[in-house]
Amino acid sequence: MKLKSAFLVFFCSLTLLVNAQSITLVNPIMKGFYPDPSIVQVGPDYYLVNSTFSYFPGLPILHSRDLKNWEQIGNVIDRPSQMDFMGERLTRGLFAPGISHYKGVFYVTCTDIDHEGNFVSTATNPAGPWSDPVKIPEVRGIDPSIYFDEETDKAYIIYNSDAPENKPLYSGHRTIRMYEFDYKNLKVLGEEKQLVNGGVDLSKKPVWIEGPHIMQRNGWYYLYAAEGGTSVNHSEVILRSKDVWGPYVPYEGNPILTQRDLPEDRPNAITSAGHAQFLVGPDGKDYMIYLAVRPYEGDYYNTGRETFIAPVTWTEDGWPMAEHGENELKYFYEADYKEVKLKNALPQNGNFEYTLKLKKGLSPEMLFMRTIDKNSYAISGKGLTLNLKPETVMDLGNPSFVGKRQQHLYSMAETEIDFTPGAENEKAGLTILQNEGHFYFLSKSVKDGQPVIELYKSVPRQKEMELLTSAPLLKSGKLKLRIESFGDYYNFSFAEKGSDFKLLKDHLDARFLSTKTAGGFIGCLYGLYGTSSGESSTNKATFKYLKYKGDDPVYR
Repeated sequence: MKLKSAFLVFFCSLTLLVNAQSITLVNPIMKGFYPDPSIVQVGPDYYLVNSTFSYFPGLPILHSRDLKNWEQIGNVIDRPSQMDFMGERLTRGLFAPGISHYKGVFYVTCTDIDHEGNFVSTATNPAGPWSDPVKIPEVRGIDPSIYFDEETDKAYIIYNSDAPENKPLYSGHRTIRMYEFDYKNLKVLGEEKQLVNGGVDLSKKPVWIEGPHIMQRNGWYYLYAAEGGTSVNHSEVILRSKDVWGPYVPYEGNPILTQRDLPEDRPNAITSAGHAQFLVGPDGKDYMIYLAVRPYEGDYYNTGRETFIAPVTWTEDGWPMAEHGENELKYFYEADYKEVKLKNALPQNGNFEYTLKLKKGLSPEMLFMRTIDKNSYAISGKGLTLNLKPETVMDLGNPSFVGKRQQHLYSMAETEIDFTPGAENEKAGLTILQNEGHFYFLSKSVKDGQPVIELYKSVPRQKEMELLTSAPLLKSGKLKLRIESFGDYYNFSFAEKGSDFKLLKDHLDARFLSTKTAGGFIGCLYGLYGTSSGESSTNKATFKYLKYKGDDPVYR
């Protein structure tokens, strides 16, 4: 009998071992320019939205079932009739969206910082179509999010706003305010109320309290928000109240997420952590997604602000904590649930490579500048053909440009172009672009009637480029172009015959394309680009493919 019991215990243990499931969450879960994350769970599905500023389409919707594998299924702003950003700098446009779901309807709130102000769009299917934006003019500020209180069937819209009476005590003095929200008619109700003044401790002059959310747990309403500005002093703080309208009392252990006090020279640093949102994972445990960056030196990074994840623990007296700041946030977290791969999803974390075959169309994560002009490009069996427009990437219009995010510190982008320039003003090729004034452009053109390969560097605050180097080409027609990043520098190469690449220029300063140098809130894009440089043209350039590879040492 004892032998039988022992065998049963062994069999059950073996069964549990065989059935055990585990997953390694790899940070960032969305690499590259995917800032200001907001997430909602509906059943087993998670939906993520990020800022896109003045790129189009705007506000990507990404889907996952395991918080590791993500597929872009749509965009909130995918029609020029909804919104375009002509005349705006790339780092303006759409700031910090918030996504929520209630009674079968998805809601995305956001701020068009220079034109539309705060708005809400809705959809019954997160893949779209999403409604035209509905303006909420009473919500004066940025970063709106909607909280649904299921117990009372009420909704509230919470946001960053001006200092009391619009009289700041110091630079960066802001408030968190809230209205009740009529979620059926998409308008505010009643009077605005201020919930937080300055931050968790006004006497310490806290700055930029923003990105607020509310959640309910064990009879408490928790209000949490970013504090310190979206740079090296970034953090996440939390307060709570028994009433949704407050008063809200801050946690004595704030911040609940930051990395600002760690040594700057630590290897593989994750910095600027904040702008977070709580969620429950597939294992029933609590997690937090948040914004952070991966600098290659000091505060220099070209990949933009990215989306990360960390597990959350709760104190005995009911306060959540991700990382107070004594320890480094990790690149890898183990979790006890099954990985769910998505059939059509491109890899988004760790090291990876793939080739986008442009003859099959544009991948959903590819971006245009400010709007989409369907008359300026075509898809065929040859690939993507761009009409050479007079507009350039230095202008505030819609040039012939289609970009893909740089997602690694060590990366490579390659394309094959079929282009016969007819004049020196006609140029087409591959660019690595941070903004209108900070980019490098590897271009095919013509000089004195002969085809040439040219490398340009933008001149900040001026609509012109500096020619860094050039080389003659043997023939016109097809040419392969390659740009590689190595942390703090870029290399530029070309190949006329097969894959026999020749180095045109190496060790160009990557810091010129960093957010710290260029300013703003966006990251670099590898772009397929053609222009007639201010003059009219009927010429075209065809791109066969866009190959991307990322190989950061931390993932090897």
